[in-house]
Amino acid sequence: MSKVLLTTLTAKYIHAGFGLRYILANMGGLRGQTVMREFDINQKPLEITEKILAEKPVIVGFGVYIWNVTETHEVVSALRRIAPDIKIILGGPEVSYETETHPLLPYADYIIKGEADMAFAQLCSKLLGGITPEEKIIDAGFVDIAQLALPYGLYSEDDIAHRIVYVEASRGCPFTCEFCLSSLDIPVRQFALDPFLAEMQKLYDRGLQHFKFVDRTFNLNLAFSRQILGFFLERLRPGLFIHFEMVPDRLPAELREIITKFPAGILQFEVGIQSFNPEVAALISRRQNYAKLADNLRWLRAQTGVHIHADLICGLPGETLESFGKGFDDLIALDPQEIQVGILKRLRGTPIIRHDQEWQMVYSEHPPYEILQNKLLGFDQMQRMRRFAKYWDMIGNSGNFSRTCKLLCRDKPSAFDELLRLSDWLWGKLQRTDSIAMIKLLELLFTYFRDEKSFPPEQIAQTLYADYQKPGRNEVPEFMKEFIPSTSAPRKLRGSKQETTVKRQARHMTDLKAS
Repeated sequence: MSKVLLTTLTAKYIHAGFGLRYILANMGGLRGQTVMREFDINQKPLEITEKILAEKPVIVGFGVYIWNVTETHEVVSALRRIAPDIKIILGGPEVSYETETHPLLPYADYIIKGEADMAFAQLCSKLLGGITPEEKIIDAGFVDIAQLALPYGLYSEDDIAHRIVYVEASRGCPFTCEFCLSSLDIPVRQFALDPFLAEMQKLYDRGLQHFKFVDRTFNLNLAFSRQILGFFLERLRPGLFIHFEMVPDRLPAELREIITKFPAGILQFEVGIQSFNPEVAALISRRQNYAKLADNLRWLRAQTGVHIHADLICGLPGETLESFGKGFDDLIALDPQEIQVGILKRLRGTPIIRHDQEWQMVYSEHPPYEILQNKLLGFDQMQRMRRFAKYWDMIGNSGNFSRTCKLLCRDKPSAFDELLRLSDWLWGKLQRTDSIAMIKLLELLFTYFRDEKSFPPEQIAQTLYADYQKPGRNEVPEFMKEFIPSTSAPRKLRGSKQETTVKRQARHMTDLKAS
């Protein structure tokens, strides 16, 4: 019977626990006495507790993150009451900072701060050997990654077929952005390339199609980046999709050369811009060259088939609604396929708190610790931006309404202003930002364009219908029938069902093929 149980609660079933697999791979002589059980936050805490207890473990280790800390709290508190003899060990970013004041501290026997890849096994070995460490909080610091056993063989066939598989070629970040935990992880440490690529080959041979790199700055070491890109370039096949997080102002000729060789739909670059306001960037210790950033994004859109996911943060100190809107307009002009509008979070341990007094930053005390208001954006404005982010995601980022968005913003001084007005109108009609059926949203957009923007009904119906068809839908919604000629057979746009990429990106790809 296993003595050690490793577990975490993922945000969704589709997310495989990367940290758990690292710890399991490095359990050494305890590997045979350790099991891994993954749950997700949509499961009932008492049912999770029941399944943990059914394993009869001596030690339970939890990976705690911002997305699961509330649910983990419920499970851990139940375990402590029902089975007080079980040793509970917590680790992960959520409990690695400000640990002494964390609400989970009273429920834990031990908390491992930092990278627990090897420290967890060392602690378990002591406990199972009858040694009781006096220190409740153990600072593991950073591991020597050259000593780590790689975890990729622990991805199951089900993981490879149905879940997001995470990989990393490096750890750390050279930047000091005050809102980000990665700013505390300096310097960047790179895994030995040959063993890493050998593991990627094994995953590839097992049929893995979607490789999600979690490296914070994949393009920092250009020679390293080129070799990894070259590895995948030699192994192109239908359905292959590779995600990287990139520094947006660092894309020299040697990287551009190899990126252009990838067919459309294979690569996704996540670029964290966060703010186009240089004064705000300086306040939060963020360094970026805006001219190079803009040139790189224009080049990627014009010369490659890379899918660009760009990030902006609302609520940063010094950022007004107007300056955020200008930044959104600047970014939308560069035409990334997705713009993620995030709300600033006060992550434990990050130095963003130094601005609290001057900028009157007020955060929620509950996860995910989002900002509620500040000196420049009151609570009502922050709520307005939360709604904007939700509606923008379903209308703009989804790819479902790309033609409609372009029609709304075409020849307007500010796309942000137009989209914010639409967001306000949708809220007035719906009073919610989720559980909105596609047909309902389609009809609301038709009404908005017709009644609020005075577009000819025929024009907006045809634009909306072209968007509606993209995933291969052939039916004509009832409210559109008088504007869509019945003699025109519904056409299925070429490329609407992409076999070469994931669904959301495929909707953006369809626009490239149809335009």
